[in-house]
Amino acid sequence: QEGHTAHATSEGALEDARAMMDEYAEMAQDLLAIPVVKGAKSPAERFAGAEETFTIEALMQNGWALQSGTSHFLGQSFGKAFDVTFQDKDGKQQDVWGTSFGASTRLLGALIMTHSDDAGLVLPPRVAPVQVVIVPIPAKKNDAEGKAALEQSLDDLTASLKAAGLRVKVDDRDYIRNGAKYFEWERKGVPLRIELGPRDVAKGSCVFKYRVGSGEKQFVDLSNASKEAVDGLEQMQNDLLDTAKERLASGTTMNASYAEMKAALETDEAGVYPGAGLYLVPWKCNADNEETIKTECKATIRCYPMDVNEAGMAEGKKCFYSGDDATHMALFGRAF
Repeated sequence: QEGHTAHATSEGALEDARAMMDEYAEMAQDLLAIPVVKGAKSPAERFAGAEETFTIEALMQNGWALQSGTSHFLGQSFGKAFDVTFQDKDGKQQDVWGTSFGASTRLLGALIMTHSDDAGLVLPPRVAPVQVVIVPIPAKKNDAEGKAALEQSLDDLTASLKAAGLRVKVDDRDYIRNGAKYFEWERKGVPLRIELGPRDVAKGSCVFKYRVGSGEKQFVDLSNASKEAVDGLEQMQNDLLDTAKERLASGTTMNASYAEMKAALETDEAGVYPGAGLYLVPWKCNADNEETIKTECKATIRCYPMDVNEAGMAEGKKCFYSGDDATHMALFGRAF
């Protein structure tokens, strides 16, 4: 997704650029269950030609950051370069103030690396193409009555789940063993698997198995299955977000010295879990020092977080690298 806007005033353009950062952050959290840090890039990390770049940064399970969406306040430079003007209220041609913003398929990588596990993909229910897969367990060949009852219950269950707004798949392939089906849908990250066999139908129940959580199967009344599925999937969505929030909080170190950060990050590799994480430190904006840190410990300033900087957290502090008065609180880390 990509967007561009043109404005009559710098204030209007800057407001829109910040608004898009907020939109991306809301989308990441509410749909993908990925909490992010909203912030401004350092001058060295800004989009070329931009006067300000806003970003959302997510923390992956290995402790590395991933830039997950950006929004740029372009000033008038691009308008001048491409001769984009507007007629003001006095009839004069004026250069526009511009923005540019975008989120890409990097978000798919963020989704995979934030939630998945050794068993395969884990998809938050709100964005899963298939939210519920039903695996019917066939009746015995000579059990015509059991087969008919199973088919009726399967149709009713599928209809009730779809009526509740869920995206449902029935895996009735008869050439694949049930165990192989379970493994396949687990690997594909489907949030909820429901098993339904003749014995379950006779008891008026079915079996729920969520992709993440306790790992235990739950026996649910067929009459209440759709409501239980809706509630359970919403709980799973919230649990995934809570887990990721805890990872972000525990993976952010504050008040570290440069020597401590350097020792942790210079050997921090992508395949090491959980990794060193992020470092929120007082910082004096200096491009040369920023480049030195990048060379010495492969860390970059992911952003100047909006919340702590707007709260004035850097005031009265000394830069953790130079010892000079800090101008910002900066979030450092290894990144994809």
